[in-house]
Amino acid sequence: MSSRLQIILSGLMVGKLGSLLVLFGNPVNMGVCVACFYRDMAGGLGLHQAGVVQYIRPEVIGFILGAFIISKMKGEFRVRGGSSPIIRFLLGFFLMIGALVFLGCPLRMILRLANGDLNAVTGLFGYVTGIFVGIQFIKQGFSLGRSVKQKPVGGYTMPLFAVALLALLLLRPSFIYFSTEGPGAATAPIWMALAAGLLIGGVLQRTRLCTAGGFRDAILIKDYHFMWGLIAIFVANLAGNLLFNFEAFNLGFEGQPIAHTDHLWNFMGMALVGLTAVLLGGCPLRQTILASEGDTDAIITVVGLVAGAAFAHNFGLASSPAGSTFNGQVAVMIGLAVTLGIAILSTETSVSMERGVKSNV
Repeated sequence: MSSRLQIILSGLMVGKLGSLLVLFGNPVNMGVCVACFYRDMAGGLGLHQAGVVQYIRPEVIGFILGAFIISKMKGEFRVRGGSSPIIRFLLGFFLMIGALVFLGCPLRMILRLANGDLNAVTGLFGYVTGIFVGIQFIKQGFSLGRSVKQKPVGGYTMPLFAVALLALLLLRPSFIYFSTEGPGAATAPIWMALAAGLLIGGVLQRTRLCTAGGFRDAILIKDYHFMWGLIAIFVANLAGNLLFNFEAFNLGFEGQPIAHTDHLWNFMGMALVGLTAVLLGGCPLRQTILASEGDTDAIITVVGLVAGAAFAHNFGLASSPAGSTFNGQVAVMIGLAVTLGIAILSTETSVSMERGVKSNV
C-alpha cells in the first residue's frame, strides 16, 4: 500500500469515527477534539470547577494506549527528552489558551467545518497564519535543541497515567467529577470511545498524521502528504454527518454548537495555536502520540496543555457560545508575545549573536 493511500485511509478513519461518536453521544461538532477532551479531563480530576466540562474522556486514554502498544510492537518506543522542557510546557500552556478562546483544537476546527460551521473558516485562516509566521523562524534556524536518550522509567509515565485514568473512570471514586449537564455530560459509551481512541492512537502512530505538519509541509517544502490526510478527515466527517447526524448539520455562522461568532478572536486564538504548534513540531494530537511512544518532551507539552485548560476555566479565559472574554483576549495577546519572544531567542541568529558576545568577554 502506498504511503499516500495509507494517509488518506487514516484520515477517512478519523473523520468517520468523529461522526459515529457524535451519533452515539459525544457533543455535536466534537466527535474528537483533543483540546476539549484534555479540558474535560482536567475538570474530571478537579483541576477546575466548570461543572459542564468535567469528564475523563476514554478517547484520550485510547489515544495514549493505542500509540504505546503499536510503538512497542514496532520497536519504535524510544525514551528521549531534554529538549527545552520548560519552554515546551509554556508553548503547550498557551496553545491550550488559544484553543479554548476559539473553542476547539485544529482537529475540531476541521470537524466543525465538516458540519457546516463557517466560524471555523476564520479559525482556519488564523491557524494557517500562525503556522506561516512560525515557518519564518524555522527558516532562520529556530530550534528548541536536540533531545537525548533518557532513563526508561520516564517514557512509561504516559501509558501508566492512562491506565490510572481508566481505573478512575471505571471505579468513579467520589473525588472524580462527572458533569450532569452540558458538553461534559454528552458522552459516547465508554467501550466505544475507548475503542475509537485505541484505533486512532495506533493508526496515527504509524502514519504520523498531524494538522500542523500538514500545513507546515505544504507551505515550507510543497509536500502535500499530510494534507491528503486532512482532506480525508473533512470528507469522511462531512459524509458521516450527512448520513448519521443530518438533523444537526447547520451551514452558516449562527446557532453553531459550542462555538461563537467573534471572528477576530476566532482568528487570533487559532493564530496562537498555529504558531505554538509549529514551534513544538506538532498539534495536540501529535504531541499525545509522541508522548505515548517515549518522548518525555511531548509529555511535558501535554502537561502544559492540561495546565492551560485548568487555568483557562479557573480564571475566565475560555470562551462560550456568548463569545470570547476580555480575560481570554488579554491571555491570547500575552501568549502571542511570549511565543514570539521564545521564537526570536531560539533562532540561529540569536544564538550565534549570544555566542559571539560570550566569546568576546
